[in-house]
Amino acid sequence: MQIDMKQPILDKNDQLAAQLRKHFADNHVFVLDLLASPGSGKTSTILATIEALRDEFNIAVIEGDIASNVDAEKIKAQGIAAVQINTGGACHLESNMISRAIDVLDLERLDLIIVENVGNLVCPTDFDLGENAKVMILSVPEGDDKPLKYPGVFQAAKVVILNKVDTMPVFNFDRDAFDASVRQLNPQAPIFPIAATKGEGVEEWATWLAEQIRAIQ
Repeated sequence: MQIDMKQPILDKNDQLAAQLRKHFADNHVFVLDLLASPGSGKTSTILATIEALRDEFNIAVIEGDIASNVDAEKIKAQGIAAVQINTGGACHLESNMISRAIDVLDLERLDLIIVENVGNLVCPTDFDLGENAKVMILSVPEGDDKPLKYPGVFQAAKVVILNKVDTMPVFNFDRDAFDASVRQLNPQAPIFPIAATKGEGVEEWATWLAEQIRAIQ
């Protein structure tokens, strides 16, 4: 006899995620779920995005980590509300965690919530958080073969960000092969090449995001 424990967990998660999605929509809040490996530059991308959009939109960040509050403190230092979620070992965030996190946020005053999921290319893909879009961030040093090795996360993403493109000359990264692999898995997702810490390419990414936020206001 085989007992499937995963589906009941996902079903419960999805039910709460649907409630969260309605709650966000009622308050005209756009929610991003950022998925990436550790070291890909999630936090630096968030900081660059905040810098590009903060004059027009009110932004908050939910930080997911196994432990510590290092990233949340970086966000708060920029004057942006940040809520830290420590999973205590779990490799992903779930909708019940998001539900508790938004209790301390004033949704009526927010336009955008950026969720930095736990650094992982597998587990977070299956868990709906009530977001408007999952965004996959890959950094050049990780290699151009990641769409082939982790197809699920690229298929789930509404947007793909290729970070640290300023390091392209240092690494044997085949941009054409990467783009072709992503297109095969997810033809609709735009690919934004950026260097978050230097601001390169961030304007194009921020322009796309701003259009999505305005569309629900």
